[in-house]
Amino acid sequence: MSDIKIGLQLYSIRNEFSADPAGTLKAVAEMGYDGVEFAGAPKLSGVELRKLLDKNGLECCGWHTGYNAVQPDTLAATVALNKEVGNRFVIVPGLPGEKTITRADWVAMGGFFSELAAKLADEGMRTGYHNHSREFQPVEGEAPWDTFFSNTNERVVAQLDTGNAMAGGGDVLALLAKYPGRGATVHLKPFRAGTAETKDGFRPLIGDDSLPWTEILKLCKGPVGTEWCIVEYESDAFPPMEAVELNLKRLKELGY
Repeated sequence: MSDIKIGLQLYSIRNEFSADPAGTLKAVAEMGYDGVEFAGAPKLSGVELRKLLDKNGLECCGWHTGYNAVQPDTLAATVALNKEVGNRFVIVPGLPGEKTITRADWVAMGGFFSELAAKLADEGMRTGYHNHSREFQPVEGEAPWDTFFSNTNERVVAQLDTGNAMAGGGDVLALLAKYPGRGATVHLKPFRAGTAETKDGFRPLIGDDSLPWTEILKLCKGPVGTEWCIVEYESDAFPPMEAVELNLKRLKELGY
C-alpha cells in the first residue's frame, strides 16, 4: 500500500498542537506519518505552518473547514489559507442542524457542494464532506449520507470516517464500495461494536476493535481511489500522543 500515504488528523492531539505546534509536528513526523490534516481555525499563519511542515518533511493532506468558511463572503480567505499550506482538500466536517432536517435539505446541500467543488477546481483544490454518526440514520427512508452523495458530482470527496460510520449503524465496506473513486481521503478511526455506551466503542486501538481493517485497506487501494488514509483517535483511553503513534504502528502491522 505504499502508494497511499498516511496522515494524522490533528484534532486527535489538539491540546498538544495548540500548546506547541512546532514540537508536535516534529514528533508526528518522527512517528512516521507522511502528513497532517488541520482542523478549525489556524493556530499560526498559513506561511508559518507551511514552514513547519516543510521543515519536518510533512504534507498537508486536508483541512477540516467549517461550513461558514466556504460561503461566498468567506471562500476567498479560505482558499488563500489553504494555498499557503499547500492543501488540496477542503473538507467540511459537519453541517448546521437547521439546514439538514429533511431529505430535501440534504439534496440542497448536495447542490451547494457540487457548486463549491466547481469553484475550488479552478484553484486546484477539492471539497468534501466528513461524516459523524447521524448521516446513517434514515431521514424519510434514506440515509443522509446516500442522499447527499447521490446528489453531488464526482468532484466532491466522500471522506468516510470508519468509526463514526460504524457507530451510526453504517456498513463501512458497503459504504466505501458504493462510491468508487470518491474517497480520495478516508478517516481510519477504530470502533468496537456492542459496547454499553457508544463512547466506549471508540476506546480500542486499530486492530483491537470490530472494523475489518484488511478489507478496508484493500478497498482504499482499489476502487475507492484513496490518496490519503488519515488516522483519527478521540478517546481518552490512551494519552493522545501515545495513541496516535500506536495506531500508526498497528496499521503497519496490518501490512500498510
